[in-house]
Amino acid sequence: MLKIIFLVLLITGLSVTADAQIKKIDTTATVGSIGYRVQCSNKDEGENQVSVSPKGFDKEVRDLAFMIRGRLRKILVDDLNGDGYPDLLLCIYGGINGEIGNITCIASSGNKSFVPVRFPDIYSDLKISEGYKGHDEFTTMISTLMQSFPVYKPGDTDIATGGTRVVQYKIMNGENGSLTFKVLRFYEKKD
Repeated sequence: MLKIIFLVLLITGLSVTADAQIKKIDTTATVGSIGYRVQCSNKDEGENQVSVSPKGFDKEVRDLAFMIRGRLRKILVDDLNGDGYPDLLLCIYGGINGEIGNITCIASSGNKSFVPVRFPDIYSDLKISEGYKGHDEFTTMISTLMQSFPVYKPGDTDIATGGTRVVQYKIMNGENGSLTFKVLRFYEKKD
């Protein structure tokens, strides 16, 4: 009986420890005096609400609140659409073990409004997605978005042996005047 009680307490403790590692996000990121305050509880691994408050934008620009699938781990701010004002990138992780990365991007439109930017599904490009199992890292560099992830070869289980794939994206015009991230190039780095 004591073994069962000990086992239940151990499992409960592990569950609480795992949940405690997921942190609430409440941060402000700016470029100069313009930027965003982002809040997300990150309580649910499936879906969470994000609140975005613009800072230093035109008075007409209002706060946003929307749902995301997964958990918000990181935010990036950079001028990716070339209008001279910072854009907001939310690095969201979900899927099995919360390791599949995705981007939700809100681009400024001349400091007067926001425009959503579509991020492509990695699985829509067979060359880029070959060996992909998540563990994405996102950064910005010279007004582009960089995504890197380990490449798993056939037979790899827990450790990727195929090096690292880096994908560089640029915001471009999509269909019907929308904005979308397009792949500029991708390459492999051997570890």
